[in-house]
Amino acid sequence: MRRWGPVLGVVAVVVVAVVAVLVAHAHGVPVVPHLHDLRRVVAETGPWAPLVFVMLQVLLNVPPFPRTVFTVAAGLLFGSAWGLLLTLTGTAIAAVLAFYLVRWTGGRLVARYATHRRAVWVRRRLDHHGTLAVTSLRLIPMVPFAALNYLSGLSTVRFLPYLLGTVVGSIPGTASIVILGDAVTGQVSPTLLAVSAACAVVGLAGVVIAARRPLPDEPDPA
Repeated sequence: MRRWGPVLGVVAVVVVAVVAVLVAHAHGVPVVPHLHDLRRVVAETGPWAPLVFVMLQVLLNVPPFPRTVFTVAAGLLFGSAWGLLLTLTGTAIAAVLAFYLVRWTGGRLVARYATHRRAVWVRRRLDHHGTLAVTSLRLIPMVPFAALNYLSGLSTVRFLPYLLGTVVGSIPGTASIVILGDAVTGQVSPTLLAVSAACAVVGLAGVVIAARRPLPDEPDPA
């Protein structure tokens, strides 16, 4: 998995760059267009742009490709509201596919990585705390999106708590980054920036929640 991560990342960047250049040429936009020109191109493509965006995010987020790339791009291309909706949709679909991919293969694809000390810490919380564990772990920026998907598939957490925790736990961090991506265009109000900051604070609080929630065989840290 680690070996192929950088390769997949390079391939993804190349694919996105080629598609962007082809679309720009087709609409008469310079190869390095202004952000407003990019949004105009996206708007003129109708429902195809959101559909392609979500499909590309799902395709690259089932493997361990950084989700932040799509989160920032969503704010740049679609604005805060649509960007958040599209990114969360892609996030949920990718999380579900990765979850079932591990379970359908019996965990053989990632089992050898699950014995690491940090992976064991995550799995134990998933086994015992369900939705709360998934939600709090999704709030922690240091827990990679794909890794948590795989470890959830290896754990005993049920599907609905996993999906609910993924969506709820992904909202604060996703919203803060999407809004910041939208802010690059200079059209975001101070209120939205305040919402972005508040979401970031909620996300950081997830670190404390996940770390301090005890397991049945651990003493309460309080």
